[in-house]
Amino acid sequence: MPEHVVAAIDGSRFSQAVCDYAAWASLALGAPLTFVHVADNHSEVSGEPDLSGQLFFGARERLLEELLGLDEKRAKVNREQGRLMLEAARARAVEEGVSDAVTRQLNGTLVETLVGLENEMRLLVMGKRGETAHQASEHLGSNLERVVREMHRPILMVPATFKQPEKVLIAYDGSKTARKGVEMLARSPLFAGSECHVLLVDTDNAENRLELGWALGILREAGHKAEGAIRNGNVDDALQTYEQEHAIDLLVMGAYGHSRIRHLLVGSTTTAMLRSSRIPVLILR
Repeated sequence: MPEHVVAAIDGSRFSQAVCDYAAWASLALGAPLTFVHVADNHSEVSGEPDLSGQLFFGARERLLEELLGLDEKRAKVNREQGRLMLEAARARAVEEGVSDAVTRQLNGTLVETLVGLENEMRLLVMGKRGETAHQASEHLGSNLERVVREMHRPILMVPATFKQPEKVLIAYDGSKTARKGVEMLARSPLFAGSECHVLLVDTDNAENRLELGWALGILREAGHKAEGAIRNGNVDDALQTYEQEHAIDLLVMGAYGHSRIRHLLVGSTTTAMLRSSRIPVLILR
C-alpha cells in the first residue's frame, strides 16, 4: 500500500493553504493525497453539567434528554460541515493537477486519530494557528505541540498563504540523525531544483566548519545550489534572522540532535516557535 500525503483539514483560515501545500507535496513526491477531517463531537463541551439538587419531578431527566438531542444535532452539523470542507479541498486539489485525491471523515480526537493513521503516511500537512485565528480547542493549532511530540512521520506545518518553496533552510547540528536529514533533503523530489541553505548554530570552530562543509557537499553533489553559515547565539533568533536575510521559503528542522535544537522542538517553546514562523516548517523525526 503506497504511503499518502495526508492533509488535516479543519474550519480554520489555514485550510486553503493546507490544501495547496498538500497538493504541491503530492505532485512533487508522486504520492497519493488524502484529506482528513476529524470530527470531535465533544470538543465544545466543558463537561456534563451538575444538575443535582437543582431540578425535581423529572425535570432533570427531561433536560438531559434535551441535551442529548442537542449533542446529536451538533454532531450531525459537524459531520456535514466536514463533508463540505473535504469536498471543497478535493476539488481544489484536482484543479491543481492532483488526480488521485481522496477524502476521509473520522470521529475522535485529532491527535489520536492522526497517530492511528501514521502507518499510511509519507507526510502530514497541518495548519499553524496564528494570533488572529479561531481560539476554539478543536482547531488544529491547539494540538500543535502534542502532534510534534507524538507523531513519527515528517510533519509540514504551514502558514495561511501558499508559496511554492524555492529557498529551503535546514537547521543543522552535526548529529548522526541531522546528517540523515541533510541526506534526505538532498535526494527528496520535494526539493528538486530548490536552493538549499544550512545553518549551524554553535561556536565557529574547525570542527563545526568541517560539519558545515560536509552538509553543503552532500547538497551540491545532489545538484542543489547550496550555501550556509555558522552563527552563535539563540537558535530561534538565529534561524529567524537568517530566514529574513536570505528570503527563505521553508524551514527544515529535526526533533533530534543536540540540546539547543532538540529543546526548541520538544521543549516549552515548540508551539510558540511554530506559530510565530511566517514560513512553512518541515519537522523530521
